[in-house]
Amino acid sequence: MKLKTIDLFAGIGGIRRGFEMTGNFQNVLSAEIDKYACETYEHLYGENPYNDVTSEEFKNKVENTNYDVLLGGFPCQSFSIAGKKEGFKDKTRGTLFFDVADIIDRTKPKAFLLENVEGIITHDKGRTFTTIVETLVNDLGYHMIGVEEGLGGFLEFNKNEIIRNTQNFGLPQKRSRAYMMGFRKDLIPNGYVFPPLPSKKEHYIYKNLYDLLDKDVEDRYYLSESYLETLKRHRSKHEQKGNGFGYVIVNEGENPVSNTILATGGSGKERNLIKQENYNLGGKIVKNKKSELNYDGIRHMTPNEWGKLQGFIGYGFKKGEEEKFSFPNDVSVTQQYKLFGNSVSIPVIEEMAKYMYKRLEELNAI
Repeated sequence: MKLKTIDLFAGIGGIRRGFEMTGNFQNVLSAEIDKYACETYEHLYGENPYNDVTSEEFKNKVENTNYDVLLGGFPCQSFSIAGKKEGFKDKTRGTLFFDVADIIDRTKPKAFLLENVEGIITHDKGRTFTTIVETLVNDLGYHMIGVEEGLGGFLEFNKNEIIRNTQNFGLPQKRSRAYMMGFRKDLIPNGYVFPPLPSKKEHYIYKNLYDLLDKDVEDRYYLSESYLETLKRHRSKHEQKGNGFGYVIVNEGENPVSNTILATGGSGKERNLIKQENYNLGGKIVKNKKSELNYDGIRHMTPNEWGKLQGFIGYGFKKGEEEKFSFPNDVSVTQQYKLFGNSVSIPVIEEMAKYMYKRLEELNAI
């Protein structure tokens, strides 16, 4: 039996795809407001996900939707605690987490998976994550993996049971994320013990960066000589100050792995530079470059490579030997970087989905 999911803050559907790949989940409702994410989502799934999670109209729609599991990756925001402190509606109002909690409160799904940046655990000196955990466990009535009730009823959590790194799930990217998974307490029999969340994938998808780098790369991805010199000066200045900020060439050594790719592009691109083999374009004049191409073969990674680092290209949408992932024609390269950087790593989500289904089977909740 397939469990029904709703996909909040859906982006381009990475969480949905990871769950659907198990064959045990079917998505029935999505919510996303970014124009290019919506276009891409519809291009991939044939459904327009445009819905505003904060609107009463959407919350009513969820209340009238039969579903089992809530999925989503909400933005990390501080909570401004004020008023009478009467439960989560007072503690979290005004944040997007409040809207997630409100939907959970109204519809009581069997389970949820929420994904966020690793820094959510220490955000605002730990107050943000503490409020999230207390809301999900105490106010809404869920058992959350990695969270236990300590002495005096205080909730204790183990960061190592909540944070997982993409690098351990078959993709050569150092990307640590928090995975908050919960199960409704009334489904859990006395004495049931939840095993830890999956910590790895048994088989790698790409052994290292060498496995996924593009062979033929357009000129526009190569740095100009003047820009490369600027990066070198910047790194030299920081090295003299004793810190490690600066550009990084990542395809070096026996088993190279990329640094985290970021939705903002920016440093996510400069800390993931590639030195291209058999390069012979040094000195070439290219439109929109301030000077000739650099002589060292240094380039940015391509959106295609970022898609592989997240498991979209070459894995999540691959049918046999045929690659099914693509963007709509009007989604620019800049937007492609943003959409991949803002997404999840599909193989990690797939393992989380397998874990969730197994637990719900054991709880006789399917």
